[in-house]
Amino acid sequence: MTKNQIEQLKQKLLAQRLEIHDLQTTLIESSKTVDLDQSKVGRLSRMDAMQGQQIAMEASRRRKLQLINIESALNRIENSEYGYCLECGEDIYIRRLEFDPANSLCIVCAEIKEN
Repeated sequence: MTKNQIEQLKQKLLAQRLEIHDLQTTLIESSKTVDLDQSKVGRLSRMDAMQGQQIAMEASRRRKLQLINIESALNRIENSEYGYCLECGEDIYIRRLEFDPANSLCIVCAEIKEN
């Protein structure tokens, strides 16, 4: 992988990190505690609000995991270890990294880990 390709992927990672941070700040309101006062909210509306809260919390958990993967990829770039599978050490195909620059496994190891 060339230095130019690595730099492009690094910029993509930085943009993704910024986008996730922006999403986190705008969606914090969705995961606040649901008011259970039945005089204010009907039973179905309250259930909808609680379901919405759970969905927002799960989305937040996934964004945090994405941030961890992005930070890990950025650290690998800084340590000149980027682009190599963490399991087998083989090169990760550039197209796989272009699709998701935070990938840390080659396709073979990712499939094995999935099963």
